[in-house]
Amino acid sequence: MLIIAIILFGMLVGAGAQLILGKGGKGIDWGLALAAGLIGSFVGGLLISLLSGDGISFRASGIIGSIVGAILVTGGWLWFKGRSTAA
Repeated sequence: MLIIAIILFGMLVGAGAQLILGKGGKGIDWGLALAAGLIGSFVGGLLISLLSGDGISFRASGIIGSIVGAILVTGGWLWFKGRSTAA
């Protein structure tokens, strides 16, 4: 059950990152949302939680770090994808 909750949380965070970045009105790419949400949550959430001294418990600092991490991963992917199609 925890694995399903982690996957759903990652997808929501990734979808939120796409909405924040305004992906061009094409809708939500759920594959990108899953990947960016899970990677961003792991890297950003863990890093911010440990830096703020909260440890690995579920706190607001981890949620904010997850969103920031997902925004960075999504932005990086969209930049890379846009750069490769322009060349």
